[in-house]
Amino acid sequence: MKKRLLIAMLAAFPLALMAQHEEETENGVVSLAGREGFTIESKKGDFVFKPYLLVQTAANFRWYDDEGLDKAYNQDNVANSGFSIPYAVLGFTGKAFGKVTFNLSVNAASSGGTLLQQAWFDVQFRKSLALRAGKFKTPFSHAYLTTLGETLMPSLPVSLTSAVIQPYSLNAVTPNMATGFDLGVELHGLLDNRFGYEVGIFNGTGASTNTAGKTFSDDWHIPSLLYAGRLTYMPKGVMPSTQGNPNRLNENKMLFGLSASMNVESENESTNDFRAGLEFAMLKRRLYLAAEVYYMHVGFTKRQKIDGSYDFLGGYVQGGYFVAPRLQVAVRYDFFNRNGIDTNGFLNMPAVGINYFFKDCNLKLQAMYQYIGRTGHDTQLDRDNDNLGLATHTGIVQLQYCF
Repeated sequence: MKKRLLIAMLAAFPLALMAQHEEETENGVVSLAGREGFTIESKKGDFVFKPYLLVQTAANFRWYDDEGLDKAYNQDNVANSGFSIPYAVLGFTGKAFGKVTFNLSVNAASSGGTLLQQAWFDVQFRKSLALRAGKFKTPFSHAYLTTLGETLMPSLPVSLTSAVIQPYSLNAVTPNMATGFDLGVELHGLLDNRFGYEVGIFNGTGASTNTAGKTFSDDWHIPSLLYAGRLTYMPKGVMPSTQGNPNRLNENKMLFGLSASMNVESENESTNDFRAGLEFAMLKRRLYLAAEVYYMHVGFTKRQKIDGSYDFLGGYVQGGYFVAPRLQVAVRYDFFNRNGIDTNGFLNMPAVGINYFFKDCNLKLQAMYQYIGRTGHDTQLDRDNDNLGLATHTGIVQLQYCF
């Protein structure tokens, strides 16, 4: 049995144990699939501790249309370009007492509340019932729930991350489709190795806030929190949280998902935001396919004294294929009616990419190009508003290292 030295004062133990503990040391940042890593384990196997690291450094180029630029202040069409470090994550994960898993990670490339990326523990009563508490990913969107270091492209779909556009007097209220990381508690489990569920309650304030500051809803008389749930069906067994991994070229998995959430008195107690999403993902040997569509209804609270509500729709289709054992090509089509369903026109956002996985060193090179077009708008103002603040042309080359 293959063995390795962990640290100078630690005994070597089998690589096979890494595969055994892959699910037990889930972290949402890096995968253990098919590779070694530093791990400490007790003789009985009831304690497992694994540190991990992920660093991404990227070269960015973004070109913006003239809309929203003030030439009097010498604003340039090229902006937000140069080098960046999207993530510099250091964390540890593991298992204790045979039933409690834990994870804590810090993103040194961030600041404020987002510096603490994750901090949670999970108690598994049985495979069909577990309780997770702390800061972790909310149960919404396959794109966001994918392991961070194994996304198809360096950036998430714009329809998921971009803030919506509302009438100018309401521009302080700018939710987006994604709910992301948040503080809360969640029940989850797996039934018959095919049906998954997640039901949770969260602050609804996102990754930037690590404190409790919510109130009761004046309209609904319930705590002003984020109530979220997700159901998945995986007919061929558990779907790995990856969009491309050279160590998983023999998989045959499929996932169908349905999610919904209500963020009560979000956006500074001004709106009640309902979200719903449908998702599909598939791994078939070298091929990865995924598609999502998501909907958001933004309704204002009574204290805002604003009649009317707003509805938004977005989604994407994407795919990747390993043309060689370590070379993956990628394509994505993303759409978003950022001005709302009641206003004609939407963003039309194709993207292409390529990923290369270096052998035996955990390095991954990614490159992508995205174009943001606009189609179907009634007026030039609607057309100009739709991509306000978004780059028409985006190019990213990113190098990633992890262990």
